[in-house]
Amino acid sequence: MHPAPSVIIFTTFSGIGFGLLFWLGIGALVPTGLSALIWFAIAYAAAVGGLLASTFHLGHPERAVKAFSQWQTSWLSREGICAVITLLIMALYGAGLVFAGAHFAILGWIGAIGALGTVFTTSMIYAQLKTVPRWKHWTTPALFLTLSLGGGALLGGQIIEALILLVVAGALQFYAWMSGDTRLAESGTNMATATGLGHIGQVRAFEPPHTGTNYLMREFIHQVGRKHAQQLRMIALGLGFALPVVLLLLPFSHIFAALAVLSHIAGVLALRWLFFAEAEHVVGLYYGKR
Repeated sequence: MHPAPSVIIFTTFSGIGFGLLFWLGIGALVPTGLSALIWFAIAYAAAVGGLLASTFHLGHPERAVKAFSQWQTSWLSREGICAVITLLIMALYGAGLVFAGAHFAILGWIGAIGALGTVFTTSMIYAQLKTVPRWKHWTTPALFLTLSLGGGALLGGQIIEALILLVVAGALQFYAWMSGDTRLAESGTNMATATGLGHIGQVRAFEPPHTGTNYLMREFIHQVGRKHAQQLRMIALGLGFALPVVLLLLPFSHIFAALAVLSHIAGVLALRWLFFAEAEHVVGLYYGKR
């Protein structure tokens, strides 16, 4: 799949933002007044900023509102509805903390569940796709949720929780890569099934279907060199998980904490680029690109 910057930014920052809203919602940190305003501003900047970034990948961003009407069949629509409800509930919860110093725990817990629901619905946009065997696996929602919670915990200063979740997310990511590399071959989908000509005999590409690129080739076919992918994986694991864990284990320092957050974000951006670039959509079989 084409790793569009808007979608990479969306999946990275909205996950961290909703992760921080989760920890705020369950009362892991209960700031009041100006402190609460700052914490909620950070969470909303990441969550809403990520959601807005996703609209730039649409051909007609002004029509994004129409996605809300397809909630019965579309995970994208469910994501949008979950996000709006969660942000509204957390706004009420945050307003109580900022302006009245009041901790309405029930609102916080409902908002926290909504934050998890938003991240889950985002993950299901990808995990539902039979055409991308690498994504259609339980590790996709598991990774979205652990990365969101881990990043939110890191951003919110929940050190023990961040350490556990980052280690789990790193292990999950490694397993997802190892198992995902063979998932297309194991799916039983090949050029014969892609073209529907398997009953004739062995199928191979004689010439390209057309002389130039088209929308399908631009959006769904992106090939990454194995050596380049392996190097990026090591960088992503190092920045996204290993370095933040090491920094968290050192005596606390605001500088170390800031470096851990920045390193994690950089690592997740690399992970998300690989998530899309290595997707291996089956349409590539038709063009002889798999």
